[in-house]
Amino acid sequence: MSCLQVGNNAQWRRWMSIRCRQSLPKRGSQCSFPKTLDVDANGTGLCRGNSVERKIYISLNKTAPCVRLLNATHQIGCQSSVSGDTGILHVVEKERDLQWVLTDGPNPPYVVLLEGELFTRSLMEKLKGTTSRIAGLAVSLAKPRPASGSSPSVQCPNDGFGIYSNSYGPEFAHCREIPWNPLGDGLAYEDFSFPIFLLEDENETKVIKQCYRDHNLSPNGSAPTFPLCAMQLFSHMHAVISTVTCMRRSSIQSTFSINPEIVCDPLSDYNVWSMLKPINISGALEPDDRVVVAATRLDSRSFFWNVAPGAESAVASFVTQLAAAEALQKAPDALTLPRNVMFVFFQGETFDYIGSSRMVYDMEKGKFPVQLENIDSFVELGQVALRNSLELWMHTDPMSQKNESVHNQNTGPLSLSVLGPPPPALPRPGSLGLPAEGSIPNRSALRTASWPGLGPAQGCLAGRRQHSHSEIYYQSIYDTAENINVSYPEWQSPEEDLNFVTDTAKALADVATVLGRALYQLAGGTNFSDTIQADPQTVTRLLYGFLVRANNSWFQSILRQDLRSYLGDGPLQHYIAVSSPTNTTYVVQYALANLTGQVVDLPREQCQDPSKVPSENKDLYEYAWVQGPLNSNETDRLPRCVRSTARLARALSPAFELRQWGSTEYSTWTESRWKDIRARIFLVASRELEFITLMVGFGILVFSLVVTYCINAKADVLFITPREPGAVSY
Repeated sequence: MSCLQVGNNAQWRRWMSIRCRQSLPKRGSQCSFPKTLDVDANGTGLCRGNSVERKIYISLNKTAPCVRLLNATHQIGCQSSVSGDTGILHVVEKERDLQWVLTDGPNPPYVVLLEGELFTRSLMEKLKGTTSRIAGLAVSLAKPRPASGSSPSVQCPNDGFGIYSNSYGPEFAHCREIPWNPLGDGLAYEDFSFPIFLLEDENETKVIKQCYRDHNLSPNGSAPTFPLCAMQLFSHMHAVISTVTCMRRSSIQSTFSINPEIVCDPLSDYNVWSMLKPINISGALEPDDRVVVAATRLDSRSFFWNVAPGAESAVASFVTQLAAAEALQKAPDALTLPRNVMFVFFQGETFDYIGSSRMVYDMEKGKFPVQLENIDSFVELGQVALRNSLELWMHTDPMSQKNESVHNQNTGPLSLSVLGPPPPALPRPGSLGLPAEGSIPNRSALRTASWPGLGPAQGCLAGRRQHSHSEIYYQSIYDTAENINVSYPEWQSPEEDLNFVTDTAKALADVATVLGRALYQLAGGTNFSDTIQADPQTVTRLLYGFLVRANNSWFQSILRQDLRSYLGDGPLQHYIAVSSPTNTTYVVQYALANLTGQVVDLPREQCQDPSKVPSENKDLYEYAWVQGPLNSNETDRLPRCVRSTARLARALSPAFELRQWGSTEYSTWTESRWKDIRARIFLVASRELEFITLMVGFGILVFSLVVTYCINAKADVLFITPREPGAVSY
């Protein structure tokens, strides 16, 4: 079709409005204009008509798929066929509506639109048992959240890779004492042969339901008439069976093919770490240098790919540790303490301790400046946002507590409370063992004698109940800001929300104060413990940025200019993924750098290459040229150079470096590759009409071939060749 070039959009719309009103069939009719007018910077544009595809299909743009993950022994997740799976749409709002899909419906296969509160293991097992009638599943977000809880994880997270085994603490192995995640139904660790998508946009969900009501819903339970509303889901996965199989295939392709077809990638990212006192990273610490390690995790997951809000399972703990690091750095004698403090934020802990196992491996191999023998004590921060009181539980290892010296030291240094002095001892949950979701330094150190300093001061601060954690949305899509009671007055602007100190921020600041003072005492400090106080303003900004809106003025001020695209208008997602560093990793690194580092007077060129400055040392510090705060007119930013000890360390399971893809010691999780993930709805005709259309089309094709043949055979008769012009005389 032809296209119309116009001077500017407003002029074009006025011209179209006049032409439209002149041609209206009756008064009161509405004028409509093409929505696909593209206007360039000069005001010119092209009017384009809708394509045939857009007239047929409605694409769903806000969806999250369930993808395939693999480990050493099996595969989990979902996938579609190569060309996508199509089925008649059926909305299931109550469990009895499922009967139509499973047995009664006359037009299988079906794609089920399932209400979020019905997305449970029991219902999914029913669908899994009738795959011949199920083409796929679309899940809408439950609003409000399921009050009884929803956790697709297992009851004993990372079972088989924790500290306890048949040789060490067998009575605590496999969560025999009590499940740490009692609501876990293990749905996220099942394998499904059909695609499953999450519908993230409520408006798209309404469009789908309207299509269902208009075309698929018939009165009295009778079979609806065609055309029917259908949905097509594309999520074909390339990897199958296990990590061993997919990595072997990828390795063969990489070795012998010019254009290798990689079928899976290891889950990997970077750990974030920093030191209270700078150390030379080009060498190793002396054996008598002692270090206190404060650790937490960065990652979470859910059933759906890259939907991992992780408010309680990850964000609350690493935000608290960031605030504790800032508070400890401000202690007057922080740089003169007898022992150093190392803050570590591990990535990939959800998948069998990827980050912590890699750091321990690097320490053992001498590839990390801090060695195992330097570790004096280890404190891990767990889930601390959902507390029923001002108490924090400190979990310790009952096996190491059998040693009297270990037991005596464990009763002292963590005797702090948010109540202030006089400090009562932190409660201990008896002999239940360390949490199943704790990090792997617990396991590596306590099973062996290579880390002798860890046992005496090993502790884990956690805001969970005595016997199991109180998180009812562990590794769920509902573990959002709402889950930890982070909310803001409706009349406030985003900038006001950023600086609004919530009750949750105050509570976590108290926990950060506890942690900061505990670390100060563990590092040998005695004089200024009561002066260490976490800033609630810092906590509330971090919570807002990670859980509500990442693209805010404070996050922009602490990042490099080239990382601005990492900040979206919504919350960050904390899935480890395979492309790294992820958004969360970068933001945590720069938040840690700005909270614990110093602003130095260096221009941009010297900040990016401090080796040219005699007074600076890149082996001691990391330098970052960040955007900085807005100026007084709030029009431009004031960039600055931040010097800190915040660095990144590779978080890739040692199994892939050792090429031991079937390892039972290290994590072996991989993510399948895919080419196309999308979803769309459209109207589908009956099989009879499709068959008639095919036959008519085939008949027209045959007829056209016959006609073409006949015309070609009689071309000398039908088309007379013009005679040669004769001689012309004048």
